[in-house]
Amino acid sequence: VQLQASGGGLVQGGGSLKLTCAASGRAFSPYGVGWFRQAPGKEREIVAAINWRFGTTYYINSVKGRFTISKDNGKNTMYLQMNGLKPEDTAVYYCAAAFRDSRIVNSYSYNYWGQGTQVTVSS
Repeated sequence: VQLQASGGGLVQGGGSLKLTCAASGRAFSPYGVGWFRQAPGKEREIVAAINWRFGTTYYINSVKGRFTISKDNGKNTMYLQMNGLKPEDTAVYYCAAAFRDSRIVNSYSYNYWGQGTQVTVSS
């Protein structure tokens, strides 16, 4: 499985960006897919995840009400719509697919990763 993330960039605080992650390779039917981020000097954290079959979602508290994760099963593509961006959202964002385990809120479940896309939010 190959994951290709795109859509990052530089945006002013309060602005919006939409990240896209396209999957290719083997038949794509993971337990779920997720978006992670890593800011300089910080550990990688999960931002949002979605169950591939049922569409149930998970968000970390700091992005609830601002970010929306979605997917298009027919296109093997996932999205992260980010609104109301804040400087603290600045990070490299990674998409990932969980084939290892169904507990998609755990990073351990993810065994395929995209290359990362930089999101920078200015104040």
